[in-house]
Amino acid sequence: MTEVVDQLPRIFQANPDRLFVRVIQPNMDALVFHNVLEEGEAASMHEFLDRAATQVDNYTANEAAKSFVLTLAAVFERQLSIWATSTRTKDLAKLRGFQEYLQACAQHGNVDLATDDLGAELDEMFTVANVVRHGEGPSCERLRTMAPALWDHTIAEYRDLLPGPSRPSETLRLRRTDLVRYIRATTRFWGRADPLPMAVIDPPYWLT
Repeated sequence: MTEVVDQLPRIFQANPDRLFVRVIQPNMDALVFHNVLEEGEAASMHEFLDRAATQVDNYTANEAAKSFVLTLAAVFERQLSIWATSTRTKDLAKLRGFQEYLQACAQHGNVDLATDDLGAELDEMFTVANVVRHGEGPSCERLRTMAPALWDHTIAEYRDLLPGPSRPSETLRLRRTDLVRYIRATTRFWGRADPLPMAVIDPPYWLT
C-alpha cells in the first residue's frame, strides 16, 4: 500500500495547479492592460481622463499580480511545513524560515535546487511575497539585487499612483510571465519530489 506521505507531493502539485488554472490565470487575462502609457500634456480633458484610466488599469493589474504571488508563496510555504512534519524531517524543531524548510525538504525529496535555477526561482517568489507584505526593508533591497528586471523602467507601462517620491516597493512590477515562472517552479519542485510512478517532472507552463 502506498504510504500517505508518498502521496503528498502529487497532491501538493495538483492544488496550486488548479489555483493557477482556475483562478489566477483567468483573472489576470480578464484585466485590461496597456503596453504603453501616454505621457506629456493632454490635448483635452477627455484625453487626460482616458490616460488616467489607462494608468489605473495597469496599476490594478500589477497589484493583482502581487496579490497572486503572495498567495502562491503562502500555499507553497504551508505545503513545505506539512511535508516536513509528515516526513519527520531531521531536526524539524530547529528549522526557521522559508529557506531552511526549502533546503530540508529538497534534501529529503532528492530535489536538485540548482537544476533549471529551481531554487533561485522559488527564493525570488518568496522574496517578492515578503516585499508585497512589508514594503520597504531588507527583503526589498535583497530583491532589487536578486531580480533587477522587476524594476525595469525602460518600458513605459507603469505609473506609481501614490503621491510623493516613489518607493521601490511600490514600483516593483510583476507580469503574467512572472506568475508563470513561479507556478512552474512550485509544481516542478513537487513533481521532482514525487516518488510515485508517472510523476510530472516538468508541468506544461510556458512563458509567452
